[in-house]
Amino acid sequence: MKKLFVLLMFIFAAAPAFSFQFPDVAKDHWAAKQIEILSEKGVVVGYPDGTFKPDDNVTRAEFASMAIKALGQENTRVAQPVSFSDIQRGYWAYDAIQKALYFELISAPKRGEAFRPDDSVSRAESISVAVNALTTEQISPLKAKEVLAAKYADTDNIPTWFLIPAGKAEILNMLVVIPAANSAKIEAARPATRAEVSAILYNMMEQAKLNPNAKLAEAMRKKTGDGYIIEGATVQGSVGTIPAGAVFPVALGLYISSQSSNPGEAYTATAPRNYITKDKFILINKGANLKGQLIDVRAGKWFIRNGVLVLDNTLITTNNDQTVPFNAAGEVTKYRNWFMKFVRVVLKGEKLNVEPQGIVYIKLLKPVKIDLSNGWILE
Repeated sequence: MKKLFVLLMFIFAAAPAFSFQFPDVAKDHWAAKQIEILSEKGVVVGYPDGTFKPDDNVTRAEFASMAIKALGQENTRVAQPVSFSDIQRGYWAYDAIQKALYFELISAPKRGEAFRPDDSVSRAESISVAVNALTTEQISPLKAKEVLAAKYADTDNIPTWFLIPAGKAEILNMLVVIPAANSAKIEAARPATRAEVSAILYNMMEQAKLNPNAKLAEAMRKKTGDGYIIEGATVQGSVGTIPAGAVFPVALGLYISSQSSNPGEAYTATAPRNYITKDKFILINKGANLKGQLIDVRAGKWFIRNGVLVLDNTLITTNNDQTVPFNAAGEVTKYRNWFMKFVRVVLKGEKLNVEPQGIVYIKLLKPVKIDLSNGWILE
C-alpha cells in the first residue's frame, strides 16, 4: 500500500506581525503598548470608525468581560451561577460576570443586590479586580496606608475597603496612574478610562502568569493529553516552544495533484491529532485549522520528470479562534522501496496526489510559542 510522506525543506520568508493602529492612540501615548497587546489578543477592541477612544469610560459589565478574556478563561464553565437582581440569563455579559465571581475577581453579592452592569467601573473597582486575580502577601491596613501615603496626596480619601488592595497594587507596581497628570493622586472613585483599563488589565495578565490566585492557578494549569509528539519542543513555565525545523502531520481538506493542481492554489488542512511535547503537554489542539497555498506544481512526465507538489503554509486558526502566522513548508513524495527509487531515477514520470484527509508532513520555518494553559499562541 502506498503511503504519503513529505520530503521537507526550508523556505525563508518573513511574515509581518499583526499590528493594531488606532488613529487616536499615538505611538508615544503612555498606554500605547498595553492597548496594542490587548487589542491583538482581542481583550479590548476599537470602535466601528477605527478609533479606540482612550479617554472614554468602561462599564462594569464590559470590564468583567475584558478581565476574563485577559486571563484566558472564556471557556470556563460555572456550575452554580449567582443571582443578581438586575442581571438575567441572556444578558450579553452574564457568563463573564459569573466567571468573575467564580475566580473571586469580584465579591459575591448579598441577597437581592444589584450588579449595576451599565455603571462606569471606577479606578478602585478595576484595580481591586486585578489584585484579586493574584496570590499576594497579606498586609495590614497600617502598612497599606504607609505605602500609599509616601506617594499619593489623596490616600486619606480612598474608601476603607480599597485600602489594602490599593496598598498591594502599589507594592506590585500595579497602581496605574496617568503620567504627568494627577500623578500624585489615586482618584479611587473616578471612572477608569479605556487607556487606564488597558494598563490595569495588562498588569493583571502579566502578574497572573507568575502568581495567580488558587482558582486561576488550577484553571491555568498546563493542559495534557495524547497526540503526536513534536521532537525538540521545550517547556518553560507555562510556555511551550515549537522550534523551527519541527515536523508534524496535517490532514488536507481537499484533493491536490501534480497533474491537475496549479501553483498559487489555496489549500486548507487540520491537525489530525494534538501536537504535544514529550511530557504530553498540549501545544496545538486537534482540529486546529491551517491554511496555505501550493507554490510549486509540476506534472509528472515519462522520461522527463517526476511530479512535484510543494506546500507553503501561512496561517493557523486555533480552537480558541485565534488566527496567526504559522510558516511551514514541505514537498509531497511517495514512499518507494529501493527498486522503485531506481526506476524513478531512470524512467521518471511519477504522478503525485493526496486525497481529502490524506496526511502529509510539513516543517515549521519559524519557532512558535504557546501558552500551555489556554492554547494561546504568543508569537
